[in-house]
Amino acid sequence: MVIVDLPRALDHSIRDTRRDMVAPARPHFVLFGSSIVQLSFSHGGWGSHLSDVYSRKADILLRGYYGWNSRRALQVLNQVFPKDAATQPSLVIVYFGGNDSMGPHSSGLGPHVPLDEYVENMRKILIHIQGLSERTRIIVLSCPPVNEEIVRGNTSTIFSELVRTNELCQSYSEACIKLCKELDIKVVDLFTALQKRDDWMNVCFTDGIHLAAEGSKIVVQEILRVLKEADWEPCLHWKSMPTEFSEDSPYDLVAADGKTTLNPSEWTFYREIQWD
Repeated sequence: MVIVDLPRALDHSIRDTRRDMVAPARPHFVLFGSSIVQLSFSHGGWGSHLSDVYSRKADILLRGYYGWNSRRALQVLNQVFPKDAATQPSLVIVYFGGNDSMGPHSSGLGPHVPLDEYVENMRKILIHIQGLSERTRIIVLSCPPVNEEIVRGNTSTIFSELVRTNELCQSYSEACIKLCKELDIKVVDLFTALQKRDDWMNVCFTDGIHLAAEGSKIVVQEILRVLKEADWEPCLHWKSMPTEFSEDSPYDLVAADGKTTLNPSEWTFYREIQWD
């Protein structure tokens, strides 16, 4: 009599089906961070823009965790980015720092992480991701500014006092940028980038902290600029990446001459913003 381990057989069957369902494999871009990452597909968010820009070129994978700091990121790092995974990401965009930079609570609870520890946590996170593969690239987003007046006015009965100041945000942003330069990792200075708009405090946030559509547009512009300028092989800028199934076909829309077809694979006219 042959004994079949049915749960294991089903598990292998499901894995095989999943693998076949998404073939051929596209490059994976992973967004890893706290709420600015988790919410990046809301409110015209930067993640949704990247997903549109890289449609048929790369799969954008969201690994965002609302309220998290660098300590919690370290706790799950090996689970989110296992080094023995069959496929490793081509790009990881990392953001932690906003919650770390909050003022400490008198109870000792809360997301605050002292600056020196934050830097060392980020160092461990980035070195781990660097070690995933020789072709895994990283872009770090530094801590953005906040609208302090709105943050102070966001009184709620469910939260204790939220201490978010631009003095703290700037110190964590600058420390993050310094670390990235030390590790030779690309970094976007969000603290400076958002403030280039004169009206940044009024248009860049939904609640004084999290990004509104206008703030997200700045993030996308900065990420695409880094990808365009980076001396990476292969290039991960969207205009340099192949489009999946982009060959001409007699099943494409028929042109006005009635004799040829129009290949829509590279069309971008439908986008609100024509990204560079």
